[in-house]
Amino acid sequence: MSEDLRAELDSFLQSLDIQTDCVLHPQVFTVEEMMSHLQGVSGAVSKNLFLKDKKKKSLWLVSTRHDRQVNLNDLAKKLGVGSGNLRFADEAVMVEKLKVGQGCASALSLLFDRDQSVKFVLDRDLVEGGHQRVYFHPMTNSASMGLKPEDLLRFLEQTGHQPILHCFE
Repeated sequence: MSEDLRAELDSFLQSLDIQTDCVLHPQVFTVEEMMSHLQGVSGAVSKNLFLKDKKKKSLWLVSTRHDRQVNLNDLAKKLGVGSGNLRFADEAVMVEKLKVGQGCASALSLLFDRDQSVKFVLDRDLVEGGHQRVYFHPMTNSASMGLKPEDLLRFLEQTGHQPILHCFE
């Protein structure tokens, strides 16, 4: 299944004339595991959190630079969902909405959120920090795909996802 999804992602990126740089690595489930395989890349590596708002039942994907701390209470307040209301969403919901399981969700999986029901929060630094490329898992956690920040924004626009830019300093 993931090969088909990856092929669909690659095809979509090609249709937008987006050039990517892909690093294959063993399957990883944490940023710490991943970073040893991405030492040579020039750009920012992302970490991604798939969350739900327990009150409104909204879904959120948050992509930050890998070395950022994410305080869910602070983020909830800034997003207007109320402190203490953001939680990690169930893997079953992630599979249903983004077609990926644990450790694989990223901005690139928003291609499969066809009804735009997942709100996307993006670390402002990833698109405004002067990075040559920003790296995300391309539907699998055994690879990391880099694309130019402006191409990421174009990809998001084409999938109907307007990112909420947020500073995670």
